[in-house]
Amino acid sequence: MANIKSAKKRVLVNATKQARNKSANSALKTALKKANVAIETNAADKEDVVKFAVKKIDQATAKGLLHKNNAARKKSALVTKLNASK
Repeated sequence: MANIKSAKKRVLVNATKQARNKSANSALKTALKKANVAIETNAADKEDVVKFAVKKIDQATAKGLLHKNNAARKKSALVTKLNASK
């Protein structure tokens, strides 16, 4: 454990940020999985589910969890898969 006060604070702040990032990443992965399942099963609300997943991707990008090119690639793949299923 750190001895210096600022180092102790960094440990606490990093733990808080790590928990927040883990939660956001988990929500993103869940949204992507739900979107893929909705497309594959040809669900009635697949457009809405994909729209929600794209929103989650944008939120993750804004928080710095995803690089903008990675986000663009994920969104493009989702929309392409959605359009192919129509």
